[in-house]
Amino acid sequence: MTISDSLPLTGIRVIEFSHMVMGPTCGMILADLGAEVIKIEPADGDKTRQLPGLGAGFFRTFNRNKKSVVIDIRTEKGLAAAVELIDSADIVIENFRPGYMTSIGLGYETLAARNAGLIYVSHKGFLPGPYDHRTALDEVVQMMGGLAYMTGPPGKPLRAGSSVNDIMGGMFGVIGALAALQERHTTGRGQEIQSALFENCVFLCAQHMQQFAMTHEPVPPFPARVSAWSVYDVFSLANDEQLFIAAVSDKQWQTLCEVIGAHELASDERLRTNAQRVALRPELLSKLGVILRQHDKAALSARLEAAGLPYAPINRPEDLFDDEHLNASGGLADMQTDTGETTRVPLLPLLMGGRRLAVQRPLARVGEHTDEILRNSPE
Repeated sequence: MTISDSLPLTGIRVIEFSHMVMGPTCGMILADLGAEVIKIEPADGDKTRQLPGLGAGFFRTFNRNKKSVVIDIRTEKGLAAAVELIDSADIVIENFRPGYMTSIGLGYETLAARNAGLIYVSHKGFLPGPYDHRTALDEVVQMMGGLAYMTGPPGKPLRAGSSVNDIMGGMFGVIGALAALQERHTTGRGQEIQSALFENCVFLCAQHMQQFAMTHEPVPPFPARVSAWSVYDVFSLANDEQLFIAAVSDKQWQTLCEVIGAHELASDERLRTNAQRVALRPELLSKLGVILRQHDKAALSARLEAAGLPYAPINRPEDLFDDEHLNASGGLADMQTDTGETTRVPLLPLLMGGRRLAVQRPLARVGEHTDEILRNSPE
């Protein structure tokens, strides 16, 4: 796919004032869908470009398909340039602390008075309420919103191994923006959209809230949960390799026993139904563990796949670059980085009319498109 190919949001202009993950995720998705996303950066660039450790991949991951314009919005000249750009925009994205954009003259009410059709997407820690003054991070809201409690073992809350709320918060920002674009066709007016980390995390834990509402029993963390299925676990195989294996129906149970040669378990009347097996789950898992210790991972995986049983290797993130399915299905694509290297990145996890939404341009260098945009150069 080339930039000139028609995409759903071709012709939509987005001005992005954001950093880290949540706001950039919103901008990246809109850019992948074809919008012209102009990322406003300070002269030394978005600080996310230089993060170490677990933040090292943030900028590359969440800023593709965008243009970079350097504007110092703290100066009178820079602010005027930003306002002029926003006058030409359909959508503004921001994820600064509450009140900051308004304090410098870039709040929704001020901008909407100039551009009535503007859709203004704010990404915050909390929606308006008693907590909205607090500083929030993904880990903060995972603790507050029940997710860390559900992820870790009892007494040891543990954040999920990805920026799940930041990423989903950006996705909800996109959903709001797309809905507002559609509504603008009817009303002719834009609106302010707010997406927040805490409320996002609560939404992720809503199923557990309803479990408590229905059972009136405290919901145990996942490592201590009472499983709905008897076989739904990670097992150790020969050579200390591991495999997740599941059997969630009575038919799958019988099939699994046949695949691994557990004939005595298959004929045990105490294990005939899933409910019976769940009642005896610790004993059952112990017996399965002994049997599975004798199985080679590659050979067993092939048999499980042939039998149509759910299974999964325990992959690390670096393993995914070589994943057969991702590579064969076009789920990974080459992207030239801002330093001129080439890396492979996961595309949005969807098909539109049978096509993947591709990488359209190299990752922007700091201020690479400043002259083009501020001089109103054509696309």
